[in-house]
Amino acid sequence: MSAEDLENYETDMELALYREYRDVVGLFSYVVETERRFYLANHVDLQVRSAAGEVYFELSLVDAWVWDVYRSARFVKSVRVVTFKDVNVEELAKAELDLGSGAGFTR
Repeated sequence: MSAEDLENYETDMELALYREYRDVVGLFSYVVETERRFYLANHVDLQVRSAAGEVYFELSLVDAWVWDVYRSARFVKSVRVVTFKDVNVEELAKAELDLGSGAGFTR
């Protein structure tokens, strides 16, 4: 396998992962970023902890999807992350149901 073949394979895998993300993002309520991973989840519990003068974060996710090109199963029931690095949690905006004239309904 040449270096070009390997690069094309990795590009195809990342494109497939992006397409999967695009297809599943609407199923989740939160986006979570850590220094090592990117997650989608429906329940997030973030706790700030302290031990021996060091502050760290304990993150619990339920009903999650993991952005990881090397995982064969990206849907997970629960995830627990402990990190000393930054954690970003964002609630996803849900598109409002539009039943106006553009939805194909007539009166």
